[in-house]
Amino acid sequence: MEIKGYTYGWDSRRGMLGTEKANESVKTMAAMGGNWAALAFAVTQERFSSTRFGFDYRRTDTDREIETAVKQLKESGLKVCLKPILNCEDGTWRAHITFPEKEFPVYDEHGRLKSYWNEWFSCYTAFICHYAEIAEYTGCEMLCIGCEMIGTEHKEEHWRELIAKVREIYSGPLVYNANHGKEENVKWFDALDYIGTSAYYPVEKEGGASADEMTAAWEPHKAGLKRVAEKFGKKIIFMEIGCRSARGCAAMPWDFVHREYPRDEDEQANFYESALRAMWDEPYFAGYFWWDWETNLMPEERIAVDTGFGIHGKKAEKVLTEWYSNR
Repeated sequence: MEIKGYTYGWDSRRGMLGTEKANESVKTMAAMGGNWAALAFAVTQERFSSTRFGFDYRRTDTDREIETAVKQLKESGLKVCLKPILNCEDGTWRAHITFPEKEFPVYDEHGRLKSYWNEWFSCYTAFICHYAEIAEYTGCEMLCIGCEMIGTEHKEEHWRELIAKVREIYSGPLVYNANHGKEENVKWFDALDYIGTSAYYPVEKEGGASADEMTAAWEPHKAGLKRVAEKFGKKIIFMEIGCRSARGCAAMPWDFVHREYPRDEDEQANFYESALRAMWDEPYFAGYFWWDWETNLMPEERIAVDTGFGIHGKKAEKVLTEWYSNR
């Protein structure tokens, strides 16, 4: 398997990445036997309709923190995919960032017709190019240029221009993280090196399915993934994949809302086992970045009641360690 990875750092806020406590978490993650980590962190725009955004000095991880985190991951023997992600402060999912297709007669201070799309992509391109510089400087082995930006994906020309500018800065492979079931909407995957997706595919109808049952449920999803891989001649990476340790979450692995669902480590472990069995030997598949490993390890008393995506101290950790360390 080319990429035996995990996503790290998403829960970080300024002051968390690159500390000794964070390094302890990195070493524990690496001990599972993986060879990659996706270092994910957020920058925000105010609303889904905002055309400008920038560095938030209150919350955004500093460049130095990101560079130190990359160093810690590499010192633990992991390759790094740098993954800057744009979120909306108003809580709207980033997939809904979009603007009118027909430009309204609004003019800027220079009397030029204003384009919401051009303004947003100008800002977004600068954002990705900034982190492309960091990825190049720190020797990151991959860069992810976007995550689940469904409302923007049809702007093919803009994305191709962004990719060209990033390639002038960063010399490594590029990937874009589409959403599960929406991979075929991205017409510009040919300009990238990998096809990325958030593989939160449902593999049961209700809670309690076995690993065998979940594995069988992967078959229809695999058919679509293979079709996309063959269309573009690129391997697929699960840039995100995971399931909470709660009964019923394998029916909607993306869920983080239903906190009332009862804790169930078997549900999570079976989901992991099924995804590993289903995809491990597929020739069009490059690997996994599981969602997600905590920046700081959770204390044992919290693990005992946790129903989140984290697997440290849970049955799924043993499942993944077996696959990553022994295959």
